[in-house]
Amino acid sequence: MGMAAWASAQTNVRPFPPTAERGVMQVIAPPVIAMSGKPDRLSPGARIRGPNNLLLMSGAIIGQNLVVNFVRNPTGEVHDVWVLTDAEAALKLPTQQ
Repeated sequence: MGMAAWASAQTNVRPFPPTAERGVMQVIAPPVIAMSGKPDRLSPGARIRGPNNLLLMSGAIIGQNLVVNFVRNPTGEVHDVWVLTDAEAALKLPTQQ
């Protein structure tokens, strides 16, 4: 992939599900997290995608405050998480407009 195509790919905003919420996630001790300062929990099999859309292991980001979009499973646990780029964080979610 050429540099121009790579740079262009890095500025794209990923599509998020309409049910996505926004928060600041901090992994305390997997699966225990804080979401916007409130105690919360990752579901079994939770997927965390980094700004490059690659999967992150929750243990690798312990203690970091990350701006994220996330979706909960039917039992209320955080199941899908996307760590946002600066461009994505600057945009409002469709449900927040």
